[in-house]
This record gives sequence, C-alpha cells and structure tokens, in this order.
Amino acid sequence: MIIQKSNIPIQKVKFIFLLVSISFIIISCGVYSFTGASISPEIKTISIARFPNNASLVEPTLSQKFTEALKDKFVSETNLTLVNKGGDLRIDGEIINYSVLPVAIQANETAALNRLTIIVKVKYINTFDESKDFESRFSRFEDYPSSENLANVQETLINQINSMLVEDIFNKAVVNW
Repeated sequence: MIIQKSNIPIQKVKFIFLLVSISFIIISCGVYSFTGASISPEIKTISIARFPNNASLVEPTLSQKFTEALKDKFVSETNLTLVNKGGDLRIDGEIINYSVLPVAIQANETAALNRLTIIVKVKYINTFDESKDFESRFSRFEDYPSSENLANVQETLINQINSMLVEDIFNKAVVNW
C-alpha cells in the first residue's frame, strides 16, 4: 500500500480551519445573519397582527395570504419567536388598496397591459429602541397582459406582490438599509 503525501501546505489548512471557526462563531452569536437582519440580542419575540383588507375592492384570501407571508419571512430569516401579542417587535397594519388599472394604452385606445396594485399600511414598534419605530405605506404592483383574465393570473400576481411587500417591510424593520 502506497500512501501519497498531500500537496496542501499545513499553513493553508490552519487558515481554512481558522476561517471556518470564526464564521461559525459569528453566525452562532445571533447578531448577524446572512439575510442581513441586524437584531439586538435582547430582542427575542415578534408579534404580527392580522392585516385586515380594508381596500374598496376586496380579494377574500389576500388578508390571510399577506399576514402569513409576513410571519413566515420573520420566522424563517431571524431567530425571533412568533408570539400572538406583546412581542419585543410588533407589526400591525391593514391592506388599504387592491386595484386593477389599465396601463400601456395602444393607438386603438385599448390597454396592452393591466396593473394589479396592492398597498399596505404598516406600523412597526421596537419595544427596545423607539427610534426604530415607523408607520409607513408600502406599495407594489405587477403588470399582466390585458388579454388575460384577472381570475386566471390573480393568485400568481398576489404571491409575487406579497413577496415584494414582505421583503420591503422586512428590510425596513430589521435590515436597517
């Protein structure tokens, strides 16, 4: 049996080990995550209230889909525990607009595209640092061909818009950009 000697110098092995060890320590401290969230170590819980749909045009499942998407984002990308009420971080609000409008009018005065827009009003409270509290409106939209029936594309559009809105809220609340 012939044993070959490795071509990797011992200094490189030590460096890689050190780099992996430091990375593990930083991640396990919980101060920084690869999502960019920067949450003080004393903050342990978050409560996210149901977002009622108070828009003039109501899509029945929008409230539940949006609220669940927001909860999922914070639970999956932070170390926070979701509680029903009284979290260290608190988010509540409402859906204030759900509308479809024509865009990209053509020469024959018909729309080439329609735009589905959703606007949410959000109140964020950080019980450990009032300076990070905010009350803001977040708006996102998706365009779709006017030849498509809204009922056929609505679920996909809502999921895409919800994803963008949730990302915007998450970034403003805990990414600090």
